[in-house]
Amino acid sequence: MNLSLQTRLLLAASLVLAAFLGLTGAALDRAYRDSAEAGLRDRLQAHVYALLAAAELTPGGALRLPEMLPEARFSTPASGLYAQVYDGNGRTIWSSGSALGLALTLPNKIDAGARRYTEAKIGGARATALGFGTAWEDSDGRLLPFTFSVAEDLGALDAEVAAFRRTLWGWLGGAAVLLLLAQGTILRWSLRPLRKVGRELGAIERGDRERLGEDYPAELAPLTGGINRFIAQEQSRLQRYRNALGDLAHSLKTPLALLRGQLGDAGPGTNAEAASQVDRMAEIIEYQLQRAATAGRRPLVAPVALAPIIDRITASLDKVHRDKGVECTPELAPGLRYRAEEGDLYELLGNLLDNAYKWCTKRVTVRARTFGQGGDIVLTVEDDGPGLPDEVAVELPVRGRRADSTTPGHGIGLAMVADLVAAYGGSLNAGCSDLGGARIEVRLPE
Repeated sequence: MNLSLQTRLLLAASLVLAAFLGLTGAALDRAYRDSAEAGLRDRLQAHVYALLAAAELTPGGALRLPEMLPEARFSTPASGLYAQVYDGNGRTIWSSGSALGLALTLPNKIDAGARRYTEAKIGGARATALGFGTAWEDSDGRLLPFTFSVAEDLGALDAEVAAFRRTLWGWLGGAAVLLLLAQGTILRWSLRPLRKVGRELGAIERGDRERLGEDYPAELAPLTGGINRFIAQEQSRLQRYRNALGDLAHSLKTPLALLRGQLGDAGPGTNAEAASQVDRMAEIIEYQLQRAATAGRRPLVAPVALAPIIDRITASLDKVHRDKGVECTPELAPGLRYRAEEGDLYELLGNLLDNAYKWCTKRVTVRARTFGQGGDIVLTVEDDGPGLPDEVAVELPVRGRRADSTTPGHGIGLAMVADLVAAYGGSLNAGCSDLGGARIEVRLPE
C-alpha cells in the first residue's frame, strides 16, 4: 500500500494519540471511581457515628434510638440508605424506617472497635454495607456488645460515575479531534516544501522553468541543489558532446572532399571503387555522428510542439525540391506536443520527410496524433512514389539497410530514424500508402 508521507505521519500520530488518550481516560475513570467509592465509605462511616451519637442505653440494658434521625433518608422507605443494629447474638434490635418491608442481611457480630465493609443485595440492587462493632457499659458495669450496620445503594454512585465518564470521554474526544486537526495542519505545513519540489519538477518537465528554486529548508537544500547540479551537468555535457561531434564532422568532411576531388581528377573509371568507398565512408561518418548525437529519452525534458518543427522542415524541403512542386499536406492534432529533445525530433521528422520528398511524384502527407490511453504519439509519413518492395519494408528497421543505393542518404536516413525510435522505446513500421507509395509509421511512447 503506497501511502503518502502526510498520510503515514498522520496515521502514526493518530494511533499514538488514540493510545495515549485511551490510557489517560481509563486511568482517570478508574481514579474517579476509586475516589467515589472511598467517599461512599467515608459517608457510611459518618452515618455510623451519627447513629452512635443518637443512640441511648436504657437502665435495663436496652439500646434505644430516636424516631427522628439527623439523616432524613433513614426514615424514608426504599430511600437507598439503610441501617440496622444487632445485639451480641446477631439479633436485629433496631431497623431504620427506610428498610421497611426489606429483608436485610448486613454485617453483624463484629468485635468492638472493628469495622467490616461488604457488598450486599437490597431489593435486587447492589449496595455497599459497613458494620461497626461497639461495646456499651450498663449500670452494673457489664459490657454489652452491639453492631451498627449501615448500607447505601450503589445506584447513585454508578450514576455519578457514568455522568463523569460521559463528560470525560466527551472532552477527551473533542481534544483528540482538535489535536488531530492541529497535527494535520502542522504536517501539511511541514511537508509543504516537498510538495513545492514536486510542483517545480513538474514545471521543469512542462518547460515552464529550467531549475528548482533555492528557498528550501536546510534538510531539503542538499537534495534540490543536487537536482539543479544534475540538470546543469546534463545540459552542459550534452552541449559539449554535440559541439565535439560537430567539430569532428567538420574536420572529417574536408579530407574526404579532397580525396573525392583527387579521385575525380584521376579520370573516369580509374578509381571507381575507391570513389565508391570514399562516398561510403562519408555516409557512415554522417550516420555515426548523427547516431551519437541522439539524446534519447531523458528525465526533466520539456515537451516540444510538433507543428513548428514540421513547418520549418517542409518549408526547407519545398525550396530544395522546387522543381518537383511537391504538395505536402500536414494533418496534426491541435496543440500536439511530445517530451523529447528538439534536435532529435528535427532529425526524426527531417529524415522521414526528406525520403518522402525524394521518392514522391507530387504528393506527401504527414500525420501526427495521440493514440491510446497512455498518450502515445503516432507519426505517419506517406508519399505517392513507387513505394517499397515487401522484403525491403520488412528489413527497413534494421540498422544500415539501404533501400536504394542510387539515392544518396536513403538507407542512412531511415537507419537513423530506426535508431532514434529505438532510443525513445518506440516502434517503426513500413508499408504501402493509400497514395500508392511508401508509408512509414513511427509510434513513440509518452
